[in-house]
Amino acid sequence: MIRGHVLILNQNYEPLCVCTARRAVVLVMLGKAEVIDTYPDPVHTVREPIPLPCIVRLNNFVKVPQNGILLSRKNVLKRDGHQCQYCGTTKGPLTVDHVIPRNRGGEDSWENLVCACQKCNNHKGDRSLEYADMALLRKPKAPTRIHFIRDFIGVGHQSWRPYLFLKI
Repeated sequence: MIRGHVLILNQNYEPLCVCTARRAVVLVMLGKAEVIDTYPDPVHTVREPIPLPCIVRLNNFVKVPQNGILLSRKNVLKRDGHQCQYCGTTKGPLTVDHVIPRNRGGEDSWENLVCACQKCNNHKGDRSLEYADMALLRKPKAPTRIHFIRDFIGVGHQSWRPYLFLKI
């Protein structure tokens, strides 16, 4: 059984996603991708052992939407590292708070939603930050695909680092 995760790069070496090792082997065998780096242990087939890919690059360029990361409570909590963006605590039940309250024109967007503990969320209520005399630790922004892979999925292998920690 083939186990492990493989970083998929676009034709221009931009990180696209992470897939299973089995899927990556199929892409390579079909000629749709080339192996950039491998894990130390090969996959044993009936005929001969083949290298287990760690990073593969697609042979054809794939156009991807700018921000395909789903806006959800789970992803907002992950983006903020399960830390209240008002007081910095990581303890207790965490909620999602609208920086600009919905009744004042705030919308459901990456730039308006933050992780908050129940105490801070109740203290702020439906008031603005200035009126509640509160401040954000970090300005909220939409995560990029690279940010999503790096921080949400994690760096699966050391050889992924040059592709996930590039200065953009």
